[in-house]
Amino acid sequence: MEEKLRVAFVCVHNSCRSQIAEALGKYLAGDVFESYSAGTQTKPAVNPDAVRLMKEIYGIDMEREQYPKLLEDIPAPDVVITMGCNVSCPTLPCRMREDWGLDDPTGKSDEEFKVIIAKIHENILKLKEQLSSGAI
Repeated sequence: MEEKLRVAFVCVHNSCRSQIAEALGKYLAGDVFESYSAGTQTKPAVNPDAVRLMKEIYGIDMEREQYPKLLEDIPAPDVVITMGCNVSCPTLPCRMREDWGLDDPTGKSDEEFKVIIAKIHENILKLKEQLSSGAI
């Protein structure tokens, strides 16, 4: 059996968007790729609003399996997805790179969080389809 591609979702603090992407990647596309998230810095915990809304919408408990990680804490990725952090990310060797350009919903309303979660959901499904078709 072929080894699954490793996808790294990268953001500055690895506490919100990248964590949501890791959780949705595992939930929606775990049959196609392995999902990881990491940051150039970390916060002490995953964003509590993200945790609450992911549990409410999908029944996913991000606190159970996820925690903020640095880039060096994850395996070398095949695909790097940056969230749109408006900072220059360090160069990570990979076979494919994409920036999703998502606004950080931290400190904003549940509605704004849900919009970002829905965009990440949609992007994960597109990425799954792309990688399933042998895009890289």
